[in-house]
Amino acid sequence: AASSPAATVGSELPPEPGGSGGPGEGADEERELLLARLVPASRLKEAVGASLASLCLGPLGGAQRLGTLVDCLVLNYRLRQGPGRGRERGVEGPLRCCGCGRFLGEPVTVPCGHTYCRRCLRRELRARCRRCRDWLLPAGGTSTAAAPLRTSVVLNRLAEKWFPGECERARAGTRLEELLAHGRFREALGAVNQALRADSSDLMLRIYRAESYVGLQEYKTAIEDLNFVISKMPNWPEVYFQKGKVLQDSGFVGDALQLFLQCLALDEDFLPAKLEVEKILCDVLSPEKLGESLKESAWNSPHIRNKPFILGSEVTASYSNLQLCPLQSLGSDVLEPVSGGLNRAQSAHALNSTKDLAKEDGLKRVSSEPLLSGQGKGALLKRKLSFSEQDTVVCEDGRNKHKKQGESTKRDLTLAFGTVPGDLIDVSDFECSLCMRLFFEPVTTPCGHTFCKGCLERCLDHAPQCPLCKESLKEYLASRKYSITELLEELIVKYLSDELFERKRIHAEETAEHSNLTKNVPMFVCTMAYPTVPCPLHVFEPRYRLMIRRSMETGTKQFGMCISDSQNGFADYGCMLQIRNVHFLPDGRSVVDTIGGKRFRVLRRGMKDGYCTADIEYLEDVKVS
Repeated sequence: AASSPAATVGSELPPEPGGSGGPGEGADEERELLLARLVPASRLKEAVGASLASLCLGPLGGAQRLGTLVDCLVLNYRLRQGPGRGRERGVEGPLRCCGCGRFLGEPVTVPCGHTYCRRCLRRELRARCRRCRDWLLPAGGTSTAAAPLRTSVVLNRLAEKWFPGECERARAGTRLEELLAHGRFREALGAVNQALRADSSDLMLRIYRAESYVGLQEYKTAIEDLNFVISKMPNWPEVYFQKGKVLQDSGFVGDALQLFLQCLALDEDFLPAKLEVEKILCDVLSPEKLGESLKESAWNSPHIRNKPFILGSEVTASYSNLQLCPLQSLGSDVLEPVSGGLNRAQSAHALNSTKDLAKEDGLKRVSSEPLLSGQGKGALLKRKLSFSEQDTVVCEDGRNKHKKQGESTKRDLTLAFGTVPGDLIDVSDFECSLCMRLFFEPVTTPCGHTFCKGCLERCLDHAPQCPLCKESLKEYLASRKYSITELLEELIVKYLSDELFERKRIHAEETAEHSNLTKNVPMFVCTMAYPTVPCPLHVFEPRYRLMIRRSMETGTKQFGMCISDSQNGFADYGCMLQIRNVHFLPDGRSVVDTIGGKRFRVLRRGMKDGYCTADIEYLEDVKVS
């Protein structure tokens, strides 16, 4: 019999070392490289086959081993959806979260320089930054070992000044999250209903109310709230994830998987959805589940009715027969696009098809223990979850009543919160607390304070702690990742363009002054240097740290070297040194590799920021005629 493409892939895998036990590290690396090659080519069936081989040839190593398969699933799902349903940014506004696109309540600036609301980071909704793809979580995958989230002081002060109402709404959301975290669902539901009666346009309140209903096991009402949010914000990944969790908890794993994939199609770095898909696939593709699936449904499939049936250790030996698993149709069934109703409210067909989908794929067996026991209750819940495409508005009793789609609500739910009033824009709100000038290349420390990049570096030359709160910045100094706070820089460009132009002019003049190689040349008073002779230096004094940094930033990469002189401070003659390489140590010290250049004579001595300077003239040898 001809082997399938999956079987061909499986035959390339290396044999187990020693003929028994789990695969070695080399085999695992081979599988990961194989799966990585399958993802860009959209070879979904081959990726499924390779994943089956990975799980059958050795002990299960955890759901994270299927991360590449999840990427392949999301890619195929996105291709099946067609263009126009990609990830979109939220409505533009002066203070927008990089993650959810909503108002930046309690802003937290991450190490890459982008700013998120505290809620997005606290819930660990994504592993990578949505703007620059930098890691938001440490290597362990959770933020438990990371530093606590600190609110950006400057941005939070601006938010409180410009949009006090939105800030109060964000604080109310934090209080609701605390109630939900402590399991006080009834109390949270009452608070949400009261807030919705005051402002029914806040979609985040609907998310909180849906979570409250889930805690009270009122799944139908939770689905209605989530469908309403989807109808207003069809490109909000978190809503699809929340709805998928409700269906998964109810036992409808097939529909939940589709919603998780829809969430990842909108934001491939949405970490909770990716973990849930990995768990589902890990359970479905485990050898135990494969055996059950083969026993129960392999012979019922007309596609494989005439093919041999293999179980136990023979599954590992004969990889070509892994196509017997009903998951070989995963590409056509699981990746069926979510119907258009998901863009507004989940269609009745998508929910009513759960039973058929679960029966075909065996996905319903993935649910470890559905919260609704009994076949009758499950069928009843499914009928309750089926409803037409309708919007909902809150009633006095907190329940939802249906409102036909197309009718306008009390306010347009666009999550727009207006523009900044001109009289509230003050240049003093954007001043560095160290130099008392407008921020230039603002950077935010882990403790939440913001300074000019140059100002902070000079302070860290003296002590690895925050200049304001004195919190230790040793790890921050060791990383040497002084990322510009992009949101703050964007606000300065937008609202203080004239002041920024003047600030850049002053900075350019200062840089030009430091770039002159004949006037005010920086002097390193240490040892004797000679032309063409290497001169390695260990730089630890704050003044010389600043001098080396300026030489690198201006691009000259040169400074003078003289020996000490008891009368004048340093000798009248010296040698220019050219910096070839700088190796920074974690505590801020550096090892500088230099080589001697031209010789010079000192004309005039000076001092700048603690280190010596001099006006010089270069020496030339008398040429022999």
